[in-house]
Amino acid sequence: MPRTKEISEDLRLRIVDLHKAGKGYKSISKSLDVHQSTVRQIVYKWRKFSTVATLPRSVRPAKMTARAQRRMLNEVKKNPRVSAKDLQKSLEHANISVEESAIHKTLNKNGVHGRTPQRKTVFLLSKKKHCCTSEVCKRT
Repeated sequence: MPRTKEISEDLRLRIVDLHKAGKGYKSISKSLDVHQSTVRQIVYKWRKFSTVATLPRSVRPAKMTARAQRRMLNEVKKNPRVSAKDLQKSLEHANISVEESAIHKTLNKNGVHGRTPQRKTVFLLSKKKHCCTSEVCKRT
């Protein structure tokens, strides 16, 4: 189901006050027109954390520190053609263990994308009328 808007802190405080007064989840939900499971979650949060304020959510820790990212980007600036495996080996020398996929993601996030080799011009030597007048064609 799609999530709805966040419930205001004032409404959460009223739910907790009604719960303290001895009202049940069903009567609170009917009187304030809030779903019963929402009332239960608000009361649970109040019991556990002693607050009804929105708490910060936990975030997955980053694989690479900011220092390791800077180190990797500086190496790429020095040699733009360096491979992810070479970057991984150089970071291991600094006691930083990182997967290749994390290196690719970090480089992409910082605007360093994969490069394609430079195109070489193709001369049509089989047909004389299509042959160009450059030095390469004149030699053949």
